[in-house]
Amino acid sequence: MTSNALSGSGGPLKIGWFSTGRGEGSYGLLESALSAIDSGDLAAELAFVFVNRIKGHTKRTDRFLNLIESRGIPLITLSSKDFRRSHGNRPWAELREEFDRTAIDLLRPHSSDIAVHAGYMLIAPLLCSEYITLNLHPALPGGTIGMWQQAVWDVITEGLDETGAMIHLSTVKVDEGPVLSTAKFSVRGENISPLWEEITNADLESLKTEAGENLPLFKAIRKAGLLRERPLLIETLKAVCSGRIDPVGAGGIIDLTDEVEAAVKSYLLTLQDSSY
Repeated sequence: MTSNALSGSGGPLKIGWFSTGRGEGSYGLLESALSAIDSGDLAAELAFVFVNRIKGHTKRTDRFLNLIESRGIPLITLSSKDFRRSHGNRPWAELREEFDRTAIDLLRPHSSDIAVHAGYMLIAPLLCSEYITLNLHPALPGGTIGMWQQAVWDVITEGLDETGAMIHLSTVKVDEGPVLSTAKFSVRGENISPLWEEITNADLESLKTEAGENLPLFKAIRKAGLLRERPLLIETLKAVCSGRIDPVGAGGIIDLTDEVEAAVKSYLLTLQDSSY
């Protein structure tokens, strides 16, 4: 799928957006993309948003769907829960390709140049072959494969000094497609080092069981990650628009840490100004 933007003719990049829309991270990513488009910072438009949930599943998903509808963006929903239930509750591994085929059929009226998986929680083997798809993953190359929760726990378990996020092409092998861009950040320093000290000599398995995601260190690392995942995705899409990143050709990994940190600094200054 080659677009005007990808081919260099100057048209807006038409993005197909895939999400499960079940958490703050998914909502924030979509909101950030819309803000960048509105401001003219990102020369793109959302061709459609596909969500594997429907209204009434959760309040968070309803909020996500309401945002899409309020912007007049084509919204396509297909509940993966209902799909499995209607197929005899067979193991999801047996249903993935069938679900993808159904999704692809629903999406045929909507053309896009590139797709984004932003909080899309399904392994999508056929979608990967149908769309050039960018996937946001909350770890650096060679790091955690799987859910963001595991990525945070791995940082804590391994006592890392830094972590990060990456954008890679989606392939059948989960979180193992070619990496396009990365951004790193420290998980030490004035605000977070005391939280590391709080768990000195603690039994990590007990922390997972008793405190879980409410552990202050866990929450601090996740917050730092969320701050950077959003600008990383936007900066990567901007780099695709400008030709700095060619998702369909060979190329090295681009380190966008400086651009991402500049965006984070600007955002925090805006918050500080608004509090006065």
